[in-house]
Amino acid sequence: MTDRIERSFNAQTMMHTLGARLYSVSPGCVVITAPILPGSTQQHGFGHAGLTFAIGDSAAGYAALTLMPEESEVLTAEMKINLLAPAKGDLLRATGKVIKPGGRLMVVQAEVDAIEGDKITPIALLQGTMVPVAIRS
Repeated sequence: MTDRIERSFNAQTMMHTLGARLYSVSPGCVVITAPILPGSTQQHGFGHAGLTFAIGDSAAGYAALTLMPEESEVLTAEMKINLLAPAKGDLLRATGKVIKPGGRLMVVQAEVDAIEGDKITPIALLQGTMVPVAIRS
């Protein structure tokens, strides 16, 4: 399972661009971290909401993929984000979880925290739906 998630994650050029790393993988739960780089900030110097969304969406999607058959892939059907606080710190951590698994739809959630030294600040909650799709050769 972990090898499959790592291969897919490593193929995502967006995650490379953001400096994101796959931190942990377990059934129904994936954690992704990303530094707040100068190229991913908004006009006030905080991490851009696009960074927050990107790693939250990926963490939730990969959490869903951990519960899907080997011949499946995953696509986001919809994703909602609530921004709770500015993304201020050294690193963002997105924890994706499967809320309700299913064969046609999976309800997922991600919590994104900003980490600055020992301080952890919740900055976003995401909730969405993932759709299993067959891999085409």
